[in-house]
Amino acid sequence: MGRFLILALALSMFSGVSPAAQQVYVWTDELGNKEYRDTPPPPGARNVERRNIGISTIQTSELPYSVQQAVKNFPVTLWVLDCGAVCDNARAHLLRRGVPHTEKDPQADREAFEKLTGGVEVPVLYVGTNRLKGYLASEWDAALDVAGYPRTPPLGFKAPVRPAPVAKPAAAPANGAPGVGGSQQAAEQPAGK
Repeated sequence: MGRFLILALALSMFSGVSPAAQQVYVWTDELGNKEYRDTPPPPGARNVERRNIGISTIQTSELPYSVQQAVKNFPVTLWVLDCGAVCDNARAHLLRRGVPHTEKDPQADREAFEKLTGGVEVPVLYVGTNRLKGYLASEWDAALDVAGYPRTPPLGFKAPVRPAPVAKPAAAPANGAPGVGGSQQAAEQPAGK
């Protein structure tokens, strides 16, 4: 049986029949029943048709089911700026693992960002409701692993589009923008003190 299967597979590979272009024969048998087969009809068949059909696929998502479930149950949001190596490493980490995520700019709504994260430091990663301030690869990996995200990019993964940078107001104070690793108290001190 095993040799027959190997021979059949080898012959099908070299027969020139593509799985995307299969043939189906349709005919009426001697009792008037319509038959659909992938083999030629018997000699007494009437109204014989030979049809080429393609493979039917239904695309539900480009991502594997396990990743779809992780995205549904533990959506990933990265709050980040162009803050240098730390933010670049944070972005690269998610891309290297193939984690579908939303990237948000804290300058777009600073008040909401501070209320949500409790400060002004970036990067901040949310995996579901789990908040991780700053970038530490081992902590990020642990949170992403628990949520079910892959360690390598899944087939069909496309990097998310980065949001357009928010225009900075001309008269913004020096301590008004979120910073890397700064404390909340330092960011909230009025200028001149």
